[in-house]
Amino acid sequence: MGPLNGYTVIELAGIGPAPMGGMVLADMGAEVIRIDRASGGSPLMMKDVSARGKKSVVLNLKDPGGIETLLRMVENADVLIDPYRPGVCEKLGIGPEACLARNPKLVFARMTGWGQDGPLAHAAGHDINYISITGALFAMGRKDDKPVPPLNLVGDMGGGGMLLVNGVLAALLEAANSGKGQVVDAAMVDGAAQLMWMFHGLQAAGVWDAGQRGSNLLDGAAHFYDTYECADGEYISIGSIEPQFYALLKELAGLSEEDFGNQNAPAQWPRMKEQLTAVFKQKTQAQWCEIMEGTDVCFAPVLNFMDAPQHPANVARDTYIEVDGVTQPAPAPRFSRTPSKVAHGAHDAGQDTVDVLKAMGFGEEELTGLRQSGAIS
Repeated sequence: MGPLNGYTVIELAGIGPAPMGGMVLADMGAEVIRIDRASGGSPLMMKDVSARGKKSVVLNLKDPGGIETLLRMVENADVLIDPYRPGVCEKLGIGPEACLARNPKLVFARMTGWGQDGPLAHAAGHDINYISITGALFAMGRKDDKPVPPLNLVGDMGGGGMLLVNGVLAALLEAANSGKGQVVDAAMVDGAAQLMWMFHGLQAAGVWDAGQRGSNLLDGAAHFYDTYECADGEYISIGSIEPQFYALLKELAGLSEEDFGNQNAPAQWPRMKEQLTAVFKQKTQAQWCEIMEGTDVCFAPVLNFMDAPQHPANVARDTYIEVDGVTQPAPAPRFSRTPSKVAHGAHDAGQDTVDVLKAMGFGEEELTGLRQSGAIS
């Protein structure tokens, strides 16, 4: 059983960071009950990786019976995840005030892009927008070229889903001591800003230029911290920052002291990068792996995410698993005494409605009435 065994989480169905947060909590052993829509939505697909381990209950939240059913479920829950824009739950009658009145110990976790207040709180947006106003997007890309979106990893996932889980766990710990729940305002713009903490420090120390992308130690400017094409068109990554690691890079790549001796001379980085580009094109990715992988060069082959599960290090650690025929990341982090696991694959929408509600005290007659009124399905 995972470390969150015994906790119940109600997740209002959404997209991106909120489902990711619910997935992580389910992996850790929480009973996560996803509230799917009674109409307008398609059944959860097997390929929806974030639905793994979750139960599905279909409620009509536009029906008074559906609202009351959710509030009764809240009485039996520890956490509710709200993925909507600010004010939506309040309009439905399931906002923090209504839910905490039913369960004063509830953690009401709200996941948005811009946060619950501020001038942009009610505006639409996506990952690319949230990270734009934190400086994260500006910093990514090559010199004299436009910023490059880093997939939706920084805002949605790192600054969103992970931040949500962090907030939920902290609020659960506090509730265990105080007996009181609270609202967690997890905003992707806040999370993305937190992820930039180190660069604010580097800028303050005078060793980073925030106004110039592709000109700094960790943004691809340095010849010893970048990706390189190999003879077969595949790529490798080098991160030889420390002097001893850089010395090993020079040794294993056959780099002369005359050409590559002055590691920390930014004015020389373009020349050294051009020379190193030619060196790495002399061998295939596999050949460079044979020479450098597992050494202190700080080296790895650059793999696409379909090839990643076959890498020996990932195989050895079972970093990936297969659920319902879909290869996907295994639960993380790893616990020595209460290991996480994926209980099952995605359930169809409404597959667990009757069982979940019965377990929460709803009788057969009540369920029949709710079904007839269209509150559940």
